[in-house]
Amino acid sequence: MKIVKVTDEVSLKRNIDSGTEMQRDAVNNIIAQVKEQGDSAVATLTEKFDGAKLTNFKVTKEEIEAAYTQIDDDIIAALREAADNIRDFHSRQKRQSWLTTKPDGTILGQQVTPLDSVGVYVPGGTAAYPSSIMMNVLPAQVAGVEKIVMVSPPNANGELPPGVLVAANEIGVKEIYKVGGAQAIAALAYGTENIPAVDKIVGPGNIYVALAKRAVFGHVDIDMIAGPSEIVVLADEKANAKYIAADLLSQAEHDKLASAVLVTPSQFLAEQVAVEVEKQLATLPRKEIAAASINDYGAAYVTEDLAEAIDVVNQLAPEHLEVLVQEPMNLLGQIRHAGAIFLGPYSSEPVGDYFAGPNHVLPTNGTARFSSPLNVDDFTKKSSIISYSRQAMLENGEKIAKLARLEGLEAHARAIDVRLEDK
Repeated sequence: MKIVKVTDEVSLKRNIDSGTEMQRDAVNNIIAQVKEQGDSAVATLTEKFDGAKLTNFKVTKEEIEAAYTQIDDDIIAALREAADNIRDFHSRQKRQSWLTTKPDGTILGQQVTPLDSVGVYVPGGTAAYPSSIMMNVLPAQVAGVEKIVMVSPPNANGELPPGVLVAANEIGVKEIYKVGGAQAIAALAYGTENIPAVDKIVGPGNIYVALAKRAVFGHVDIDMIAGPSEIVVLADEKANAKYIAADLLSQAEHDKLASAVLVTPSQFLAEQVAVEVEKQLATLPRKEIAAASINDYGAAYVTEDLAEAIDVVNQLAPEHLEVLVQEPMNLLGQIRHAGAIFLGPYSSEPVGDYFAGPNHVLPTNGTARFSSPLNVDDFTKKSSIISYSRQAMLENGEKIAKLARLEGLEAHARAIDVRLEDK
């Protein structure tokens, strides 16, 4: 792990893979096929890419019951408790509609309504992501979304991982379809004979899923195009090097493009952490991935003092930020840009990934400067309410007409004038 003395601005930004022209063309072709041929195209593409020959994509009650026989009771209990924590946290984000009145009889307000339907994409491949299901579905449920449709790529036997089915069932997902890739995104966006169209698509996926989400955006809404995972640990000289190394590696094992960075005013701590990282890497099952991440995108930035370290953190605007200093709460007001902030030695990043309650779908690649974690607001829309009284029109109509004419919009002005004539 390289140790760098901070002299200039630093950045976690990496070139987000926007796909090759060949990949974009392939995705557009898949979307066109699904739009035109519906379920037939989905079946053909599922067999081509996943090796599964399916005539019915929807997960059955029997499949869910079988999944429960393969998951230990203590894991089910942990999933239930995690779901309770996530649901409780997001319930505190829910907004209410409101109205206000003015002396002239004007009524103004905002009506908050949930989206009608949401599609949740759950990645497949070599890993299963029950936590991703909960983080994407539960905020939508809290918002009041009535129809939630989940899709996930099957294995060659046409099956989904038991953990995925159990997690989805535990939180009340009623529609689960065994389809993945760009064809799943197209099906959710445009609908097929059996897979319903939705208003918004959320959830992570590979480059083809990301390109498909980008392609259908505008016809439906999407959550974000997320980049590789990243963590920054802000630490002083008293921090535990073993804890820091373990937390850096917890993100490095995600992806060779993941970024794991320490920012500290202590050269000694930086050196300790570098040694610990190498030591812990030696026994890590995903050593090759984590090592590539650390070598290419990992670093320990050494600053002059803690104030400069905080400046560096705000420049980085990380997805995950751990604050491992003696009084972490005292620094909270100085941290302006981070997706999720973990305070203190026992607030390890995986606590947020799985159990604490805040959402783990977070802005990456410096976008925490202007973006927020996935939240209840992402599953609602707001309508403005305007009820103007006759008195308000008489008092303000001429001003409104003048502003319309200032912009050269005479018909706008006359729409007001015609009402003023009725004095």
